[in-house]
Amino acid sequence: MAGVLALALVGAACGSDNSSSSSATTAASGGAATTAGGAATTGGATTTAAGGGGATTTVKVSGTLQGSGSTLQKPYQDEAIASFTKANSGATVTYGGGGSGKGRTDLKSKVVNFAGSDSPYADADKPAEPILYFPILFSPITVSYNLSGVDKLQLSADTIAKIFSRTIKTWNDPAIAADNPGVKLPSTNITVAHRSDGSGTTQNFTEYLVKAAPTTWTLKSGSTVEWPADTQAGNGNAGVAQIITSTDGAVGYVDLSDAVAAKLSYASVKNSSGNYIEPSAESATAASEGIDVKPDLTFSATNSSAAQGYPITAPSWVIIYQTQDAKAGPLVKAYVNYLVGDGQKLLADLDYAPLSQSLQQQAVAQIGQIKVG
Repeated sequence: MAGVLALALVGAACGSDNSSSSSATTAASGGAATTAGGAATTGGATTTAAGGGGATTTVKVSGTLQGSGSTLQKPYQDEAIASFTKANSGATVTYGGGGSGKGRTDLKSKVVNFAGSDSPYADADKPAEPILYFPILFSPITVSYNLSGVDKLQLSADTIAKIFSRTIKTWNDPAIAADNPGVKLPSTNITVAHRSDGSGTTQNFTEYLVKAAPTTWTLKSGSTVEWPADTQAGNGNAGVAQIITSTDGAVGYVDLSDAVAAKLSYASVKNSSGNYIEPSAESATAASEGIDVKPDLTFSATNSSAAQGYPITAPSWVIIYQTQDAKAGPLVKAYVNYLVGDGQKLLADLDYAPLSQSLQQQAVAQIGQIKVG
């Protein structure tokens, strides 16, 4: 059902273009989606697919889009852009990283068409014009490390909080040993690596510590925090991964996709049910079940109560303005529709968890709230 609805909405998404002022109307699922006056056209190309017992008219879109922000979702953006533009040869979509904070700032300043972000705007920072959040994936945030002789590691929330606040400074500390009975831990000094940029990964990681270790974690939560002076900062998830790779004894927080790409080791983390859970797409999916989704499709997935859920699981959104101009609007709608629709098939190979069926349906339905013109 979600697939049929998504396909129908693509037809609606592409009803306006650079050369036509026709408005698109979408029939009920299983019916036809056309523009007023006949088949929808954008850039002169039209394709038709059957679905749900009725004809659905879709179109190839053209134009240029720019996005920036979350480095956590960048591997997905790169794959999605390649696939989407292959099917729409007249479309150019670019996505620069820079961190979630940069994406939100760029969107507010209207220098990009969409922002990638792993956390919503703070109320005080929201753009004046209405915006829409589209969740596109879930990702485990790993506690990655480089420690000679240690292939497997388990960490509880209190221990993680003490490591990253620099209360614990060596790997053979009794608190780490208590989490890892029988493991021979070296006396290597711990080097803490963190993000230098405004980051949704930082926000979700520190949000988890506030929830799971409230008396131990004292650095609060945010896209940036006041890290101790003897820590090291890297730009983006890849920058943190590089510090870990090059430093024996280093530890940092990195999304799973980047951690796998960098061939990092990462810890299993004790969840609220008392189970040590390895970060994976499956454990992120478990953590995403039963989340409290707000009407604007924002939510938190950290410190999940699911017995098999990985506790440091982050969502990631694409954020756009609700009102789009007639030139870019059809392409924005079509690309967002791809990210929450067919693009979801790309996520498993990138070590992300896709949206649940319910959340995907909500995201697809919200595309109808985008106003063009």
